[in-house]
Amino acid sequence: MGKFVVSTRKNGEFQFVLKAGNGQIILVSEGYTTKTACLKGVEAVKKNAPIDERYERKTSKNDKHFFNLKASNGQIIGTSEMYESKAACENGIESVKKNAPDADVEDETVK
Repeated sequence: MGKFVVSTRKNGEFQFVLKAGNGQIILVSEGYTTKTACLKGVEAVKKNAPIDERYERKTSKNDKHFFNLKASNGQIIGTSEMYESKAACENGIESVKKNAPDADVEDETVK
């Protein structure tokens, strides 16, 4: 089962990552100025993850594949790692769809 891990960046911003059951990071958020906003981002991922139309599939300048998960307003709420192939990228999307909706949230900001 997947989990969201909320942490603090070196610049003081909050971010979350979504990890698959095997511990691999499958989605990374932007930086948020407050923990509350970051947790709202987690909820937005949970809500939007099952909807295929929310995934923007892209190719980088060096021909790696990645995706952005967008909210209903079009704002990016998470970005994947870079994948070598389109098929691997699609597997990443399926992993987010499977892991995000019921994932627990682990808060590492209080450590």
